[in-house]
Amino acid sequence: MKILVLGSGAGGGFPQWNCNCALCAGQRQGQISAQARTQSSIAVSPDGERWVLLNASPDIGTQIRQHPQLHPRRGLRHTPIEAVVLMDAQIDHVTGLLGLREGPRINLYATPCVFEDLTTGLPLLNVLEHYCGTRWHMVPVGPEQQSAEFEIPGFEDLSFTAVAIPGKAPPYSPHRREQVVGDNIALLIQDRRDGQTLFYSPGLAEVGELELGWMRRADCLMVDGTFWREDEMQAAGLSSKPAAEMGHLPQTGQPGRPGMLEVLQTTLARRKVLIHINNSNPILDEGSAQRALLTASGVEVAYDGMEITL
Repeated sequence: MKILVLGSGAGGGFPQWNCNCALCAGQRQGQISAQARTQSSIAVSPDGERWVLLNASPDIGTQIRQHPQLHPRRGLRHTPIEAVVLMDAQIDHVTGLLGLREGPRINLYATPCVFEDLTTGLPLLNVLEHYCGTRWHMVPVGPEQQSAEFEIPGFEDLSFTAVAIPGKAPPYSPHRREQVVGDNIALLIQDRRDGQTLFYSPGLAEVGELELGWMRRADCLMVDGTFWREDEMQAAGLSSKPAAEMGHLPQTGQPGRPGMLEVLQTTLARRKVLIHINNSNPILDEGSAQRALLTASGVEVAYDGMEITL
């Protein structure tokens, strides 16, 4: 299985277009060693020829142009992207669907909650019907079913399992204030040929026994790296919201709430990768003490263009 990181940043990317925080300003001015990042999305493939897109970033056009693996290969119009799977309905994960409107009908896989959000609060799918259109494939995760295995035609060598996880619905969702099972999912993707497995969850508010059980099945973990600390945005003067209120588990924990680093140390995955990194997170600075701690712990930081083969 091949994994291609198209975008490794959180919403707004890095440096964020309107942000003059120490990290964003430092990257623009060359004062810190930090790579620019587009908004989070990855692609997976069994053979490097056909690809499934996991989330559709607002930066999708730029991402496709920068990665030859996703360029058209035959005829006047073509794309090797054959399906899109959505983890949630957040703006930075779904608005790239509009950037695919010139292509063929989009094979779209999502939970009923996400389809509801994308036809009501943010009716992207209604708009796309005036362009390429979408072919809906319901991933049956909801109050009656916490996980579901599903198939994607043409990708028989890969098995996909959607897992309900703690998180937040988008601000425009009818159920923003009360989480509904299916608002947020992680994916466990296994290569049937050799058993190698990826666990992908760019947003993860908590890791309980259920989530940890799924994570321990993976050879490669690609998980929420949004914030370093719970009060990061508040301390930087960028927001009044803590990480938990924004639906993310920071790398460092608090009493009674282990952070992502502590969680990762309880797993045996040979690759542990943080993705969806916010512009406020000090791990973006490759010379920071926080980045050194990750390296010492065997935890990687995703970057745009990163390639992993399992």
